[in-house]
This record gives sequence, C-alpha cells and structure tokens, in this order.
Amino acid sequence: MAGRKQFDVDEALRRAMYVFWRWGYAEASIDRLTEDTGLGRSSLYSTFGDKSTLFRKSLQRYAQTYHPLYDQALSGPHPGPSTVVAAYLQVTLNRIADPTVPDGCLLTLSAAQLPTLDAESQATVRAMIDGLRAMLKQALLAAGAGEQEAAELALCTLATNKSLAVLSRAGFSSEDLATVAAAAARIPRDHSHYLEQPDGHPGLRQSD
Repeated sequence: MAGRKQFDVDEALRRAMYVFWRWGYAEASIDRLTEDTGLGRSSLYSTFGDKSTLFRKSLQRYAQTYHPLYDQALSGPHPGPSTVVAAYLQVTLNRIADPTVPDGCLLTLSAAQLPTLDAESQATVRAMIDGLRAMLKQALLAAGAGEQEAAELALCTLATNKSLAVLSRAGFSSEDLATVAAAAARIPRDHSHYLEQPDGHPGLRQSD
C-alpha cells in the first residue's frame, strides 16, 4: 500500500528511548539515533519529528512502561508508610537489575541534564517527577502517614529513587543499592525522632 511505513514504529521508538536513556539528550546524536533505530534521517524526522519531539515521545514511552509498575506497587493495601517506601524502591531495584535495559533511569538522567533541554522538554521532565511525588504522597497518606509526614517521606523516597539510578550508573553493586533502599524504608519508623523546629523545618529530637 502506498505510503505505508515499512518498519515497526513502536520498536523504533523503544530503541530511540534506549539511546536517550544510555547517552542523555545532549549526547544522543542524530547519527546514534538513526544507527540504533535502523531508520534513515528522513524516516526518523517524518515519523517522530525533530530531536526534541522524539525525546518527549521517548519520555512518554518510558513513563507508560514503568510508572504503572510504581502505581501497582503503591496500590496496597500497605500496613504502614515503611512498606510504601519499600514497595516503591523495589520497583526501582527491579528495573536496575534488568540486563536488557540501560543502567540508571531516563527520567533521572534527563533531570540532571535539564539545562540542555528546550522549555517544553524541561516542563515534561518536571511534570513527570511531580506526578511520581504526588503518587507517593497519596499512597503514604493511605498507609496512615500524616499530611506533613507524607509530604516529607514522598520527597525523601523520590530522592532515594534518583540516587539509586545515579549509583547504578556509577557501578555500585546490587547489594549496595539494596542497602540504600532498605535504609530508606526504615526512615518512616524513625520519623518520630524528628520534631518541627520554630523556623518550620524538621530537626533532630533532643535527648532528655
């Protein structure tokens, strides 16, 4: 049929996603994208648009692949905030342990390279991160955390998630990463050791 594409568009997008995931936006050259997708420049542009558009499509593909796994892990029911944190970070550990995908996290790498992105791509990255943060907060509230505790733990868990991605790219062992995740899951149990200070910031509870 005239005009019918002679390649698998979804597979080409998956491969492009891996290029951005492995190299980051700045180093994901058009030559690398065409080589890894198997598409010529004209086919790449006509199918996905320019590099920035392809990058955003890759981010969306990444979110469609992994964010439902986080949503499922957080759906519970969870007996307490600690199990919410543990469940969320286990999804991260599982992805990192998958030998078929690049190390780290496309969203984390993209956040680290935010200045290299155009305004629309920057907004997309931030919106995805904010969405994960909101997802975590709601799960923590459902598990019995108070409003402030849920907000703080959601941010801490998100930060740990991003740290795991960075450490994995730096070659830290799976045992090291599991240690980080386990320590983070203990934070809610220790949260009673923190009190809000007069300036509104949390601080260590002073010993009697």
